[in-house]
Amino acid sequence: MVKSGININTNVVVTGLGIISSIGNNLNECVNSLRNEQTGIRPIQHLNSVHKNDFVAGEIPLSNKELAEYIDSYDDLPRTTLLALIAAKEALESANFNSFNSGRNGIILGTTVGGMDKTERSYLKGIHPTEYIPSHHCGFTTSYIGKHFGIRYYSNTISTACSSAANAIMLGARMIKNNLLDTVLVGGSDSLSLFTFNGFRSLMILDQEPCKPFSDDRKGLNLGEGAAFLFMESSESAKKRGVKELCEVAGYGNCNDAFHQTASSPDGRGPYKAMNTAIKISKISEKEIDYVNVHGTGTDNNDLTEAIALKNIFREGMPDFSSTKSFTGHCLGAAGAIEAVFSATSILYNEIYSNLRFSQPIGNYNLIPVTKYYKKQVKNVLSNSFGFGGCDTSLLFSKPA
Repeated sequence: MVKSGININTNVVVTGLGIISSIGNNLNECVNSLRNEQTGIRPIQHLNSVHKNDFVAGEIPLSNKELAEYIDSYDDLPRTTLLALIAAKEALESANFNSFNSGRNGIILGTTVGGMDKTERSYLKGIHPTEYIPSHHCGFTTSYIGKHFGIRYYSNTISTACSSAANAIMLGARMIKNNLLDTVLVGGSDSLSLFTFNGFRSLMILDQEPCKPFSDDRKGLNLGEGAAFLFMESSESAKKRGVKELCEVAGYGNCNDAFHQTASSPDGRGPYKAMNTAIKISKISEKEIDYVNVHGTGTDNNDLTEAIALKNIFREGMPDFSSTKSFTGHCLGAAGAIEAVFSATSILYNEIYSNLRFSQPIGNYNLIPVTKYYKKQVKNVLSNSFGFGGCDTSLLFSKPA
């Protein structure tokens, strides 16, 4: 029997990436959109809301039937599950991993919507009071993906609002570090649903135009949908399999400031602690961070409190930063995984992505994000995901040693 325990000599590495979002159906398409500064925020087509003409979103321009045909699956699955299937398949192919028959393999998925979109369709058709919809709960997609690919050893679902997928990645890294798993497929998936769309609309934080993260004239966020997965394993496992290490999960930090159900603490306490913990665990200096993929939703509260936290961490040595939500919209439970993939590609391809539609810095903080894609050497990237209830998580990715 193998004992658990932290192996300080084990580096947790990413060897596979998979993604689908409003800017592309796979990794190459998404990266090309980032490079060419092509946003995926557009008028809503598939979400059947009476308010859809009033807002824009990062909606994937494919119907459920088209998504199912893309992967030769069934269109009666929840949209969240269809998106997860596409991203998971690409991540496993990218990692050249095709057998879960042996070893301690796991899957950890972050989501907030679960199969709610299918439940809403059933409800609108006239659901019977005694009808049970097994795909409604958040764990359905995780179980389905696990069964589909034969992942039997370990399965877990995390739903901590906007930090869900980031926490899935953090848990997966910790389990490998603690010798509890050999490999793990981690990520997040969320689709647009009437429940979330109308919920955010009631909070009056949706921008009717494409969002402007970290700009003083920001008016709110755009919702988005998508899925992304990272295949992670120890560096020893990667070397044994003879696969390329794309990046290392060097640090992670999570805290809960519990200030408000939907707002961050005004002093940026939660985001600061999450970033500071991730940096400390990585054992690198904040001066060595080359790029920060900020949470940057475009709301008044989020961007201001994150700006305060960033200034407290980096002082006058602020690294390049940007919000890729200006491309994809806010994909809720999937956001942390989508942005982790973009952090990984920033390291892999040595490039920095732009913060679209920025015009002027917030207040007196003088924080100006990158507004034009460019190439530079990137070794360390910090990725922020801050959720409702103050569940804040930061991940730190590094170039492999």
